[in-house]
Amino acid sequence: MKKILVIYTGGTIGMIKDSSNSLKPVNFGKITERVPELKHINCSISHYTFKKLIDSSNVTPEFYIELAETIEKNYKSYDGFIILHGTDTMAYSASALSFMLENLNKPVIFTGSQLPLGAIRTDAKHNLITAVEIAAGDVIIPEVCIYFNDQLFRGNRAEKFSSSQFDAFQSLNYPTLVEAGTSLQYNHKFISKKSSKKLIVHKKLNPNIGLVRIFPGITGNWLEHIFSVEGLKAVVLETYGSGNAPTADPFLKTLKSAIDKGIIILNVSQCAGGKVEQGKYETSKRLKQMGIISGSDITTEAALTKLMYLFGRYPNQKKKIEAELVKDLRGEMSKN
Repeated sequence: MKKILVIYTGGTIGMIKDSSNSLKPVNFGKITERVPELKHINCSISHYTFKKLIDSSNVTPEFYIELAETIEKNYKSYDGFIILHGTDTMAYSASALSFMLENLNKPVIFTGSQLPLGAIRTDAKHNLITAVEIAAGDVIIPEVCIYFNDQLFRGNRAEKFSSSQFDAFQSLNYPTLVEAGTSLQYNHKFISKKSSKKLIVHKKLNPNIGLVRIFPGITGNWLEHIFSVEGLKAVVLETYGSGNAPTADPFLKTLKSAIDKGIIILNVSQCAGGKVEQGKYETSKRLKQMGIISGSDITTEAALTKLMYLFGRYPNQKKKIEAELVKDLRGEMSKN
């Protein structure tokens, strides 16, 4: 019988309404008492609740470290982990954990809900029950994943795209790992292989990473304020389509100036599907020439957390970080 640890961090799944009718997280209590159906799954379930429960809008890099440490402390005692987490930043947390847990050989599945567990039409029970069933199943998925509304996604490939539908997550650039219908359909070809190496937990993250989304009318002066932030190490630049950006000289000069100062710029598409192909159009050719790095088909969430991880692991090693950025480290991107 497999042993599964359910970790509750906060989020809608365990929230109740306060006196002002706003949802806030509360102690989830004993999981099997709230969801008795879990007793019918052939596994032993334990639960752990974070001392400070948070709405996922308050997630920080320190939270990622606490979560990674929780898994590290319990890694030898359990066969799989379920993390109950708010949906708003779930893709960020799943991406961060994928980089921090190197040589992972057990399933770490994030899940949550769009409606609280106590709501009449809640999706919480279904998501939790199926996530546990997958974690306790015979098919081992040695990845950080997100389970939501009948689909198991690779965590660093998923993104939240709906705030009101039960199918809140999507992964347009990578197939789902499991489809849950009347039975669980595993997409074995796309599931990572187990590693023969020992788990390594990386606990150093550098939060000095920025995000800039290009928009019509963006100016060099506006960008200068971003790149002048003290201690800034890198910026994820969300561009149009396949990596395109304005060609106005002031705009490009600001980007070049930032690169000359040692700031890394990673080009990521604003589109949920497809990838960056610098040089395909004239509007991205100069970005490539000045040294902006192509993020291929990586998501914004994975790009930001990958940079935090790399700068934490390789401080003051800019060339090493640039080389690692274009590598597929945890299944987060296709090759350029």
